[in-house]
Amino acid sequence: MTPAIDLAKKKKINHAIHQYHHDPRAESYGLEAAQALGQNPEHVFKTLLFCLNGEPKNLAVAVIPVAQKLNLKQAAKAAKGKKAEMADPDIAQKITGYVVGGISPLGQKKALPTFIHQSALAQDTICVSAGKRGLEIELAPQDLALLTRAQFAELCG
Repeated sequence: MTPAIDLAKKKKINHAIHQYHHDPRAESYGLEAAQALGQNPEHVFKTLLFCLNGEPKNLAVAVIPVAQKLNLKQAAKAAKGKKAEMADPDIAQKITGYVVGGISPLGQKKALPTFIHQSALAQDTICVSAGKRGLEIELAPQDLALLTRAQFAELCG
C-alpha cells in the first residue's frame, strides 16, 4: 500500500485501485496510464507541482487531465500568486515523498495547496496516481477535493 491508498481507506472513501506495467521508455506517464488502463485521457489526471513567485519551496499542486498542459498563469491566479513555474523535480520528490511519475495528490508528506482542473466535475470518477508508477486510484473528484482540501479551478488553456 501507499500513503495515498492508506488515506482513502482510513477516511472510508469509495475508490478502486488500478495497476499496470509501467514502461520506463514511456514519454508521458499520464498518457501511458490512460492507454494501459483503456481509459479516456479526459478521465485520467496527472499531478503537477509548481512553485510560486520564484520561490522554489513555495509549492502548490495542480491536478489536470493527462492530455492537457498546465497554464502557469492560470495556476498562479488560482493559488493567488503573481507568477508560477514548474517545481524542481528533486524538490517535488522530497516534499511529497513520491517519485516523479508517481506523485499522488493524496497522502503527501506535506499538505500543499491543491487545485483540481474544473473539468473533473463533469466526471463521476477520475483516476490519479496512487503513489507509484503503474498504480492509479479512481475516486470521485469531490472526494479527492475533500481529502486534499482542494479547490476546483481553470488550470489549462
